[in-house]
Amino acid sequence: MAKIGIFDSGIGGLVVTKAITKALPKYDYVYLGDTQRVPYGPRSAKVVQDFTREAVKYLFEKENCGLIILACNTASARALRKMQKEFPSKKILGVLIPAAEDAAKFKKVGVIGTAGTVASNSFPREIKKINKYVKVFQNPAPMLVPLAEAGERKAAIPFIKQYLAPFLYKSRRPKGSGPRPNASGKIEALVLGCTHYPIFKREFELALRSLGVGGKIISQDEIIPEKLKDYLKRHPEIEKKLTRNKNVKILVTDKTKTIEKLTRDWFGKIKPKLISLS
Repeated sequence: MAKIGIFDSGIGGLVVTKAITKALPKYDYVYLGDTQRVPYGPRSAKVVQDFTREAVKYLFEKENCGLIILACNTASARALRKMQKEFPSKKILGVLIPAAEDAAKFKKVGVIGTAGTVASNSFPREIKKINKYVKVFQNPAPMLVPLAEAGERKAAIPFIKQYLAPFLYKSRRPKGSGPRPNASGKIEALVLGCTHYPIFKREFELALRSLGVGGKIISQDEIIPEKLKDYLKRHPEIEKKLTRNKNVKILVTDKTKTIEKLTRDWFGKIKPKLISLS
């Protein structure tokens, strides 16, 4: 019998974990956040792969996970395929493709992600595999992960507006405002391409409104639970091996005040065990 493992570079994947445990409460979960080495975005592909391998191996071997979700877009973009090849008999899923499937329904899509995710070009590639006619515009948002880890929501607002500016109409570009935005019109959807970013979902909504960009926000915490539910339905051989004690364990490589607070605030009655591996 086995648990569901969820891995992220830091606290961002807790947003997805919270949504999954609410939608599928009967299973046992182990979350592993590499809070000691966050962020992954600026790191090389090899380093991301090395860190992800360590986490995946730990969850399979030490925590007896039968299924692992890489709830980190940088890891999904740069390490998922390699991990699937290195652990061929194990089940490892990412969070990037489900968001791409949603984005492919629109004509013009903006993607906000870490430097690593944007550099990998994974979102445009996966979106265009589904619908080659979609116009995809990307912009890295390097400050948002550190701000999320520090619990600084208010401080994130000016950065969010800055990162959204390239998605404005060309005609709305003020003089001296920096790089030229795309001239193809307003985006119809914005992908929050990092699981840390839904922490700022309200701030993104307000910023989009104030800038006049508009568009639907595609947030992975709203997508992944249903995708996982569907996956388990299609793979009963995996689902029947999962334990059903409604337990949630949160492992971190460095216990921070932010993750202690989020664990209390987000999981309430579940009261997960919070354990530091350092």
